[in-house]
Amino acid sequence: MLVTAQGQFDTVGGGHLEHRALEIARGMLAVCATETVGAGHDSQHAARVNCHSQTPAAALARVHLERFPLGPSLGQCCGGVVWLLFEPVAGGLEDSMALLRERRREDSCRITAIDGAAECRLVDERHKETHIHTDADGRRWLVDPVNAPRAHLVLFGAGHVGAAIVRALAELPCTVTWVDERDAMFPAQVPDNVAIEATDTPEACVDEAPDNASYLVMTHSHALDQRLCEAILSRRNVGWFGLIGSKTKRAQFTSRMQAKGLNVDSMVCPVGLPGIIDKAPAVIAASVAAQLLLVWESQAKE
Repeated sequence: MLVTAQGQFDTVGGGHLEHRALEIARGMLAVCATETVGAGHDSQHAARVNCHSQTPAAALARVHLERFPLGPSLGQCCGGVVWLLFEPVAGGLEDSMALLRERRREDSCRITAIDGAAECRLVDERHKETHIHTDADGRRWLVDPVNAPRAHLVLFGAGHVGAAIVRALAELPCTVTWVDERDAMFPAQVPDNVAIEATDTPEACVDEAPDNASYLVMTHSHALDQRLCEAILSRRNVGWFGLIGSKTKRAQFTSRMQAKGLNVDSMVCPVGLPGIIDKAPAVIAASVAAQLLLVWESQAKE
């Protein structure tokens, strides 16, 4: 969770736990601001929260680890114990957010010194879970794996529904390749997890996608939809494949695909959760996003 004097980004969850974490982080910011002004500097600061407990004010200007028994100290009925690491982040909000965006692209690990001089770095290592490592000198380090999302969607079509789906997926744990022949259809700004592919050969994007990617076809042309369906059904290692349309469209496409010797059992059409019939783009997007989450969580368990 990234905390500023006026707001926060992401969450550690837990109701009262988060309220206390915000109080402590903003106490750190106040100390940092006082020290900065005293040193004659004008700078922005943010505080990044990994863990939490009760620390004297003198320690708030540096990285520190705190322990919270959820029942006795916070009155939360779920019980258990949570540790939070509080870390001042220099360089301003934009730099901090840029680092967070960068970390979504590929697997990495963030190592932060708990003891001694402030030190942290990103390394190309993979770890299964966050843990504390004590080195040969007795110095403690927080090892925090930051893995890129495994779920990837190749979305064909930049119309109203495609745009609504991109917005619905913006904060979800996935990456999206958004494909359309019409460059002008794409908005000027897209979410950080989206890459635009404006191309005259959208079928090529089928083969370029990683193994076990999901595909969603909803272009402006039924003829193009059919070509994309053929390409997807002809490729191996497809994680999920959805085609927007009615039962009638599915029947027509099934007949055409089978005539070419293609198996359509994996083609999902119509798309979205059963029982949601509203055709507004935002409603379709919410339904499809929920359907994709079910698919991706199921695949993650395999």
